[in-house]
Amino acid sequence: MFTIGDFARHGRVSVRMLRHYDATGLLRPAHVDPASGYRHYTAAQLARLNRIIALKDLGFTLQQVRDIVDEKVGLEELRGMLRLRRAELETAMAAAAARLIQVEARLRAIESEGHMPANDVVLKSVPSVRVAELTATAAGFGPEDIGPVIGPLYDELFRRLRSEGITPTGPGIAYYEDAPEGGGRISVHAAVQVSAPLRDGTFRILDLPALDRAATIVHRGPMDTVLPTAQALARWVDANGYRSAGYPREINLECPENRDDWVTELQAPVTQG
Repeated sequence: MFTIGDFARHGRVSVRMLRHYDATGLLRPAHVDPASGYRHYTAAQLARLNRIIALKDLGFTLQQVRDIVDEKVGLEELRGMLRLRRAELETAMAAAAARLIQVEARLRAIESEGHMPANDVVLKSVPSVRVAELTATAAGFGPEDIGPVIGPLYDELFRRLRSEGITPTGPGIAYYEDAPEGGGRISVHAAVQVSAPLRDGTFRILDLPALDRAATIVHRGPMDTVLPTAQALARWVDANGYRSAGYPREINLECPENRDDWVTELQAPVTQG
């Protein structure tokens, strides 16, 4: 048998944790000396300890862990619990990865402060263009709000276009407006250039208004890293005596499978300051 200290070392856990598991009935010592109260464990108990730690690290509560190791949970129920926990962990990992991308984008924006992209910004007029579009509402204008909305919108838009035999004639154009309900919400328009009659139906076909004057810049890479480019454009607008006249449009010039190779033009409507 092992003392509690030896068992803790072999199990790579703390003595305090073993005492807690004893108090809750999750892992009782094999023997307790009636005179001294010293706890002793056997090597065979390492198997139960390993299962407890593994299940706990998966996020199960101590009561759930107890039910599983005491075989109060059937095999199918255990599989379901593990699948659910796997899905939760995958969701958490995806959210953490998205947050990391945004942190890196903010860092690049900070590092680019004071650098004016004079040669990269082009001031031009943008003609009216006919587009097919679907619209939804996002909670805000951050990439973490826009991304989950606009991707599915485009998937559904292209599905509906195919079902009606309409082929896009130009690039995708994403544009944004303040949502009527307010509260910082954004109306997200996922559009693509088409040559077809105006209509309202399962999707809308409309003429997107011309922009008399737009400050434009090209962003290379996925749109969840657009922040430094967008802020460089904003600094140019301010430094050159213009005022913003709305949200920038996003023109998808190149959208290969590898999102790192995407090329997107930002078109920010401006007026003379």
